Amino acid sequence: MEVQAAIEENLSGAVAGTLFRCPHATTGVVVLGGSSGRVDVGRARLFANERSSALALLWFGGESQAPGICEIPLETFFAATDYLLETGCNRIVYVGTSKGAEAALLAAVHDPRINAVVAISRSSVVWGNIGAGRDGVSWPERSSWSLDGTPLPFVPTDPNWSRESVDGLVSYRALFEHCLKTFEREAKAATIPVETASAEILLVAGGDDALWPSLWFATDIVRRRDNAGKVTRLVTSPDAGHRILLPGEGTPRSTLHAHGGNDEADSQLGRMAWEGIRELL
Repeated sequence: MEVQAAIEENLSGAVAGTLFRCPHATTGVVVLGGSSGRVDVGRARLFANERSSALALLWFGGESQAPGICEIPLETFFAATDYLLETGCNRIVYVGTSKGAEAALLAAVHDPRINAVVAISRSSVVWGNIGAGRDGVSWPERSSWSLDGTPLPFVPTDPNWSRESVDGLVSYRALFEHCLKTFEREAKAATIPVETASAEILLVAGGDDALWPSLWFATDIVRRRDNAGKVTRLVTSPDAGHRILLPGEGTPRSTLHAHGGNDEADSQLGRMAWEGIRELL
């Protein structure tokens, strides 16, 4: 099916972003970008081409939303699920990258209507805010997420860490690894209880991720779900970085901080993951 057969709609209000509504689609995909704030319309088109309705969600930085990832209500994602169900979809799949994947896993933990999650370069714990909340304040540090008005526990950051560089850019992987060791008690409280989620989960992780230890996060998720008797699929490559490219994507590399990997490895892992993603649809 050509994507032109889908009806593209720009949404606002309780659910903001761009929707590709495919006639007679029974699967609805919620696409969550990362901390860049990009509404990933291009990735949503990929899923529309697979005969799914696809919603590229604007979940922060929009009208009446927090300007940064600070105490974002998980209800934002529940509303997206509501919307797709109302369009006639009866299978809901979340596809998130980085902080968006953190959100997707949390949403699945608290919303059993989500049938499957594709979590790309995700964390297994909740971290602090990136940017300001609705009050315009970014410090002192707060949780990235809230539920029923209550902030979720999070792992704080410690400014006393040894900076490392990759390709001339700062790699924050050492910071996250340092914080997990320094704040073990907080990390335990902030662990995302993926073992309680009924959704199918597909994890995609690059072993050369320079932003944070996404492969370690992934293996932790697999271990905990295995112990709970739940199957989790992990697709990984030792040479891929934080930015995983699905077929046809050409997202530019970050110029702000190191992502690791390279174009060839990032694309190869994306192609490997795409087979499993299509099965989930």
